[in-house]
Amino acid sequence: MTMIGLEIHCQLTNLQSKLFCSCKANYREFEINENICPICMGLPGSLPRLNKEAVKKATIIAMALNCSTPEKIAFFRKNYFYPDLPKNFQITQLNIYGDTSVGGTGSIMVGDKKIRITRIQLEEDPGRLIYEGSSSKNQITLVDYNRAGTPLVEIVTEPDFETPKEVRDFLNILSDLLENLGVADPSLEGAMRADANVSIKGGKKVEIKNIGSFHDLEKAVHFEITRQESLSSRDIPIIQETRHWDDKRKITVSSRSKEEELDYRYFLEGDIPWITIDPQIQQQLKSEMPESISSKKERYVSKYNIPPQVADVLSSDKFYSDLFEQSHTEKTAKEIANIITTDLMGLVDTREKRDSSKLTANHLKELAESIQSGQISKNSSKNALYEIVKTGKDLSVIISELDLGNVSDASELSGIIQQLISEESQAVEQAKSNPRTINYLVGKVMQKTKGKADPALTLNLLKKAIGIQ
Repeated sequence: MTMIGLEIHCQLTNLQSKLFCSCKANYREFEINENICPICMGLPGSLPRLNKEAVKKATIIAMALNCSTPEKIAFFRKNYFYPDLPKNFQITQLNIYGDTSVGGTGSIMVGDKKIRITRIQLEEDPGRLIYEGSSSKNQITLVDYNRAGTPLVEIVTEPDFETPKEVRDFLNILSDLLENLGVADPSLEGAMRADANVSIKGGKKVEIKNIGSFHDLEKAVHFEITRQESLSSRDIPIIQETRHWDDKRKITVSSRSKEEELDYRYFLEGDIPWITIDPQIQQQLKSEMPESISSKKERYVSKYNIPPQVADVLSSDKFYSDLFEQSHTEKTAKEIANIITTDLMGLVDTREKRDSSKLTANHLKELAESIQSGQISKNSSKNALYEIVKTGKDLSVIISELDLGNVSDASELSGIIQQLISEESQAVEQAKSNPRTINYLVGKVMQKTKGKADPALTLNLLKKAIGIQ
């Protein structure tokens, strides 16, 4: 039997300042060691001041994961030395006096399986280590403290996962949930990281750290399970330790013996008093939470008759669901959902492409209305969408410049159809005996008009021209 537990670290990237000082939470925009102050550097005499908004955001996450939310929370010093921790201790939370972390026990469903949450704690992120040098012999370690003090939520699960795939599915669901809540952007580098605790029946727990992506975590867990099973089959004891993921060799390597809680010498942070979270504030936060992903999906299917697979994709990504919400009407909802999931997602499939896109909700609204009114064909709409994303021009301008408007003049289409009938006499005779094959002729008209022929009008004129009722 395999047991896997996770420790997920998620930065609250949508906050303006760090957890205990006024330095910017968005450290990525600064040069190395530029976004620092005496507090995040741990200089003598500096005192932390808790970011109130960070407590609120962390509480919202706890509520979304169905965790208990205590009225009082406390902070502790976790003592250990590491170069990226300038104070030699980390301010974090610990349930040593009952539930005093921002979130207690909870759960989240992954398919039909319930994954239990042990606790959710609010803490400061350490700095970032940068390794330079071509080999281990001449490698040096540099430290960038810009990240030190960034608000971080740690989500600890019970060992309820049995396979690497379950781990990956859970992280994808959690990532979508955090983004939908508006508390974080998990796509930013380092914004969401996870360590795994892996054990097999009869073996000790092994922690895997230093994992850069969900994809690598899945591979690291798979390797560690295989390694432990191999040791067990040869009656070699599995020791409790911390191992690092070596991305180059795609293996886990021993790092150090696993620390116990006593090794960290936790004690209450004397510079931060106990924090009381009024039940009324908790209720207010709950009422202000955005609609859940599952609720959105259900609404898209029931209200707009959007296929469940499309609704699932649309509701899971905040960027696309926000576009949909801002652009659709009851009449155009299904059309816009189709444009987004079929065409737009392929055009803006990276963060950089999203940021550079000139598309607005109004563009989508006009595009859907033009398709439904017959002003532009679905085929031509793909070209129009590409130009909108690239230039941001009005749809009417793009239709005019690229000559994308539908050919909806009956006399013009009739001339094209008559020419087609003389060219495709065999297909015409086949359509007379089997009307379903007329779609071949419709496609030929589309080819001649470069996809601009009005489909409904084309079909009617073709039927009339070859005598099909």
